[in-house]
Amino acid sequence: MKENQTIRMDDAPLNKFHIKMAGLTFGAHFNDGYILGIIGTALTLLTPQMHLNAFWLGLIGSSALIGLFLGSLVLGWVSDIIGRQKIFVLSFLLITIASLLQFFVDNPSQLFILRLLIGIGIGGDYSVGHTMLAEFAPKKHRGVLLGSFSVIWTIGYVVSTFVGLWLQDLGPEAWRWMLASSTIPSVIILFLRIGTPESPRWLINKGRIDEAREIVKKYVGKNIVLDNETPVKEDSNFSVLFNKKYRKRTAFNSLFFACLVMPYFAIYTFLPNILSIMDLKIGFGTDFLLNVILIIGAVLGIWFTIIFSRRGFLISSFIILVVSLFVLSVSPSSATTLMIICFAIFTLILSAVSNLVGVFPAESFPTEVRSSGVGLATAISRLGSAISTFLLPLSLSHYGLNLTMLALTGVLVVGTLVSIAWAPETKYLSLNDASKTDGLKKPNSNSTDIKSNIL
Repeated sequence: MKENQTIRMDDAPLNKFHIKMAGLTFGAHFNDGYILGIIGTALTLLTPQMHLNAFWLGLIGSSALIGLFLGSLVLGWVSDIIGRQKIFVLSFLLITIASLLQFFVDNPSQLFILRLLIGIGIGGDYSVGHTMLAEFAPKKHRGVLLGSFSVIWTIGYVVSTFVGLWLQDLGPEAWRWMLASSTIPSVIILFLRIGTPESPRWLINKGRIDEAREIVKKYVGKNIVLDNETPVKEDSNFSVLFNKKYRKRTAFNSLFFACLVMPYFAIYTFLPNILSIMDLKIGFGTDFLLNVILIIGAVLGIWFTIIFSRRGFLISSFIILVVSLFVLSVSPSSATTLMIICFAIFTLILSAVSNLVGVFPAESFPTEVRSSGVGLATAISRLGSAISTFLLPLSLSHYGLNLTMLALTGVLVVGTLVSIAWAPETKYLSLNDASKTDGLKKPNSNSTDIKSNIL
């Protein structure tokens, strides 16, 4: 690069600051996966000790997801008004305090409230974490960085499983140590986030051009210039997401996201119960195998995000998930091998395509409503996840495994139809293009970009 040559921020080379921001956001997703994963193991000890019925089992299992709904919805909108960086730090202050207090709970209602607060913090972080990284990351690397969230989340989830198995030997009170253990990564991330800069794209939208330039010069590069220094005069509120310009992408991102994660959280929160009903061998070996498949799937998802179009990857994955879960739902208990194969395929593809939940929303909305859009999509997905997680124990006890799995298959069918009808192609768009009315149309078959989109 020549000394005086200027480069747009979207085309800037990846540097140490980008890696740091990715690391801070990845750390949050590790923590999220850990927090949502550890509750499954802890509930096996909590249930007999606190005499939890199906109602409380579902409510505690879904409590963090309910909080995620509230946090994503409210804090995503707030960050579009007061700034990304404040929520980036405050969300983890809330997570850290509530995580520690779980050690001291005496009854189910106290645990529900604390995990609700943890979920609110995670929801706020989801909204601003994806947004901050998307607004700093170069276009060339954005898909990989945003898609990598799923890998880190999965690693956190897997680590929680093994930590839970290790800690359960401490006795009946081991669940306290399991739940409070999330304080350790939370406090580390909190301190590392203090002093991070504000998003220059947000500053531009607020008319603070000089501050934005200074941040880009200091953190991205001296020869890097902002893509656009003209503030967009548009309200930063939820009503914008439902106007004619954005309502289709709002509906798509909310629905596809929800339809993917509802089966994910419902099944994996209560995985030991489900495997027991299916008469599949439960133990360290089974947990290890499924968790390895989750990690392999998440890593494959990054590769698929690079080589395939966003739209094609999503639709193909939905179809495979529908078929595998349907076969699993109708298979007799004697067909053990078939059930294991279907479960493995379902786990692999669900983990892989989950990479796109970090990519599509962040690439679909313009700066002035990006956090609100990401927050709303996350909120709807977590509301759906909370409902499916809450209802799963009740459904299993009243209707059995087969009908419960068929209902979750129906959710995936809805996601397939929504994706076929509305999924855009955002792979090669600049973030500035997201503000254009036609910026998110499906790829034109006559376009010269279609070949590169498919490849």
